[in-house]
Amino acid sequence: MTKIYVLDTNVLLQDPFALFAFEEHEVIIPAIVLEEIDSKKRNMDEIGRHARTVSRLIDQLREKGRLHQGVPLENGGSIRVELNHRSFESVKESFIDRTNDNRIIAVALNLQIEEQQKEIPKQVILVSKDVLVRVKADALGIETEDFLNDRVIKDDDIYNGYREFYVSDHLINQFYRDKKIPVSEITKEPTYPYEFFILKGLNMKSSAIGIIDASGKLLTSCYYGNETVWGIKGRNAQQVMALELLQRPDVHLVTLIGKAGTGKTLLALASGLLQTEDLHLYKKLLIARSIMPVGKDIGYLPGEKAEKLRPWLQPVYDNLEFLFNTKRKGEIEDILAGISSIETEAITYIRGRSIPEQFIIIDEAQNLTKHEVKTILTRVGEGTKIILMGDPEQVDHPYLDQYNNGLTYVVEKMKDQDVSGHVKLQKGERSKLAQIAADVL
Repeated sequence: MTKIYVLDTNVLLQDPFALFAFEEHEVIIPAIVLEEIDSKKRNMDEIGRHARTVSRLIDQLREKGRLHQGVPLENGGSIRVELNHRSFESVKESFIDRTNDNRIIAVALNLQIEEQQKEIPKQVILVSKDVLVRVKADALGIETEDFLNDRVIKDDDIYNGYREFYVSDHLINQFYRDKKIPVSEITKEPTYPYEFFILKGLNMKSSAIGIIDASGKLLTSCYYGNETVWGIKGRNAQQVMALELLQRPDVHLVTLIGKAGTGKTLLALASGLLQTEDLHLYKKLLIARSIMPVGKDIGYLPGEKAEKLRPWLQPVYDNLEFLFNTKRKGEIEDILAGISSIETEAITYIRGRSIPEQFIIIDEAQNLTKHEVKTILTRVGEGTKIILMGDPEQVDHPYLDQYNNGLTYVVEKMKDQDVSGHVKLQKGERSKLAQIAADVL
């Protein structure tokens, strides 16, 4: 039996193609949703782009018929802009204010009351990304759902980049001797290119870390991961894996995820400096960061572009000061001024560029949308290596979460490609306090 889905504005601003995601069912767009979308379409950001996309899609549907009467969709369903069920009487006893959210809830409730009077009523469901809208609607007896179609993963099962196996000591000794071993001798399960295996002996006295080759058939020893890079050496298994991927010339895309203090930025910067300044494998080290405030935005910043970017890139400068072992204030600026091969940039200015032969580090990538991360990766030129890193559990973007952000999207979509490698860092190395805070708070 078909259902009636009433869409909240945030669903369409998150994914404009949600209009077509409800198969044979009836999709209702309250008139207030169109007004909210219209108010966003002039924004020069991702939300504005999605608002304009929704406007174009609805205009295309309008050519098929009158939207207020309902228009059939190719998937067997239909879509209607609701103008008639706007009465606030059924809602005002519980929620007095005529806010946009309450007006959307009123449309869903009025439709439900109307359906209940029919001989064969249809189920009315309000779809919203806003938890409080779902709570208020539920209090009025309206069934609600979160929109999950945009999620790359359904649960917290994001790809780790490594697996653990208990094997015989003989197999581990063979691996150390030959530096490689067929994957089939360890597992029959499918593997991904550049996935890591942690081998542990049955007697718990021996272990080894190996990496799958591009073919997915051979486990080889880590060549780069155990080296010291600009004074930095991997302190745990995951950091060793990260250093291996960061320095392998055949891995052009590296994704690193982990909580604060796991060493993502420090490892990436050390590897970038080694390959740019010492080995000259790349012409430039480009460091970019998502400009998304954690709390309330402090507004416009004074100065030229570099001065405006400085507060946003302070975590990067902190790590550079550690790597260059600076002692006095302002010394890192003098050092960077003399090194023309290091460049800092805002994600905003990536669009339209072609970036060849560079080592690119994108920090806080969990605040990027799928479209933004695609825009960045399609800027990569020949001979460029790009690193995306962040913590999916610390998303500051209002329409993203740990399941649908750009970083998670890239990890899941690129894990089976032979140009990409991924590691989820687990253990914090900043300090004992930082690790406890990351785990407990």
